[in-house]
Amino acid sequence: MMKTIFKQTYKQLKEQPIISIVSIAGTALSLFLIMLVVMIQQVKVAPFSPESNRDRMLHVKFGSLSTKDGETNSPLSLHAIDAIYKNMKTPEAVTAYTYFPTREPLSANGSKSFTANVKLTDAAFWHVFDFKYIYGKPYNEANFKAGIPLAVISRSTAIKLFNTTGDVTGRTFRLKYITYKVAAVVSDVSSLATMSYSQIWIPYTTDQETCNMVWYNAMGMFSTTILMHSPKDEAKVHAEALANLNKYNLTIKDSGNKLVNRNRPYNTEKESINFAANLEPDLSAEHRTELIVFVILLIVPAVNLSSMTHSRLRQRISEIGIRRAFGCTRWSILSQIITENMIVTLCAGALGFIMSIACGFIFTDSLLTPAYSFSYDNGPMVNISILIHISTFFYALAFCFVLNLLSTSIPAWQACKNSIINDLNGKR
Repeated sequence: MMKTIFKQTYKQLKEQPIISIVSIAGTALSLFLIMLVVMIQQVKVAPFSPESNRDRMLHVKFGSLSTKDGETNSPLSLHAIDAIYKNMKTPEAVTAYTYFPTREPLSANGSKSFTANVKLTDAAFWHVFDFKYIYGKPYNEANFKAGIPLAVISRSTAIKLFNTTGDVTGRTFRLKYITYKVAAVVSDVSSLATMSYSQIWIPYTTDQETCNMVWYNAMGMFSTTILMHSPKDEAKVHAEALANLNKYNLTIKDSGNKLVNRNRPYNTEKESINFAANLEPDLSAEHRTELIVFVILLIVPAVNLSSMTHSRLRQRISEIGIRRAFGCTRWSILSQIITENMIVTLCAGALGFIMSIACGFIFTDSLLTPAYSFSYDNGPMVNISILIHISTFFYALAFCFVLNLLSTSIPAWQACKNSIINDLNGKR
């Protein structure tokens, strides 16, 4: 049966080449635009190394402190992070790090000095984020507490610094007037991994200047990411964080200050639209906007494709009449027409999907660069694991199915509801 439908679909396409080309091109373009929108949204929340556990992560990038003079907004101090988040019992792990990498000069013996992005972290950072290690292993808790100047560097930085692709663990370089030893080399990280991105990672215990950049005792230079055992723990983590926050505010009550968290920590999706410390992201409004965009991108082409489907079916009135005269039911004819168009829609959808992937690679800088990018060298690094996920295929199939129903159902029903005599005479 399906073989016959495929043959008939191919014959119909050959009989009306102009309409077929326009129909396939229109469907492909529509699904290309939809998948492009989906892809731009997905790179913000979909898991990829070193943020493969995004569904289990909660973030506190900024905080707000209400004072007698008004409100101040910035990342938090280590003192506040330790008091509110670090001592939590519910999560699997909690890490503190500088969210904004700084551009610092570095050099090794015999190499020309250059600048690279540097992020300060604790030892738990390597548990929360899953980097791909090429050589060595990161600094541990003992190294971190002792303030030993060890560094984890990206592969491209290692090549540029030591002029070799081999193992450079144990070798030293100068950074901020301190000699650091390479503890590990990791694969380059895309700047789309906004929480973990950098080119060099060092213990913050080796940079007391940054640690001491504190005001009102609560605000500073650090953010935190919480790794839950399960996404189901989010409510428990929020409750524990709020209880700790209330305790912390009691300790600073006499100063007239109060730390405001605005329902932080945020999950990855909510954090992806968080651009201001003093405003809580409205996830519902964001979802409504996305829904409106998808509906427009589906309805407009569906109307045009529906008229072309109607035109094709007008030439098959006699065929439909003969089939009904020999006992074929309306539902059987309707389902076959929808199936035929679904085949065409899937072919066009595959074309649109490939176009969206190609566009993602070619126009990475303009399409996928985060609003606040930390990569000064070039645009975000992308690969297939970042752009394509299982959910992407499901989105593509779902949009193909919906577009097919919208553009085919009404014309197909109109073609089937005519009387048999009128169909045999080619009349509407």
